[in-house]
Amino acid sequence: MEAATANVAGEISVAGKAYMPDAKGKLVPVELVKPQHKLEDETVRKIIGYAEELSAQISRFKEHTFQDLGAFEALLAQQYDAKVGGAKGNKSFMTFDGLMKVSVQVADLIDFGPELQLAKGLIDECLNEWAADSRPEIRDIVTRAFNTDKVGQINRAEIFMLLRLDIDDERWQRAMTAIRDAMRVVGSKTYVRCHRRASINAPWEPVTIDLAKA
Repeated sequence: MEAATANVAGEISVAGKAYMPDAKGKLVPVELVKPQHKLEDETVRKIIGYAEELSAQISRFKEHTFQDLGAFEALLAQQYDAKVGGAKGNKSFMTFDGLMKVSVQVADLIDFGPELQLAKGLIDECLNEWAADSRPEIRDIVTRAFNTDKVGQINRAEIFMLLRLDIDDERWQRAMTAIRDAMRVVGSKTYVRCHRRASINAPWEPVTIDLAKA
């Protein structure tokens, strides 16, 4: 049997005949593939090609950024025996004219231990007892926080919102203590953000490299 060879993107040549593999791995003669399906295939492959190239470029940009900033900090450390930065390694670097800024931020990755379910029980007790007297917005926050539609999932942002609520009930306070005790720092992630502004009095505008925000 003659070996298959790659031909046009998405096509395979077997014994001089062109085929396209379908989602089940079956080879379909090119002439039997609908034109719109061929066009869709070509379009997706073209976009993915650009996306992979851009992804590799962003990876190189991030690597070079950390190398450049690291070299600058090493020079400062050598000259002044000091480091640029603040709490948790957060730091900012700025152009001489004050119009461009590169920020490096280190964020903790937080997970929650079993105390969180104890907190949920105490919160439910409070809501059930308050019943009609409880504000609907509090119930909404609790529902979103524990994401009751998806078993085992929580919404971290809403959990932190619960901690900011000023409620005097002793059980609520115990629940908030349980939430704080449940927090576990399981790692950290470093972010690089670039900003620029038109003038010294203008607001900072992000230089967007996130495709979802472009």
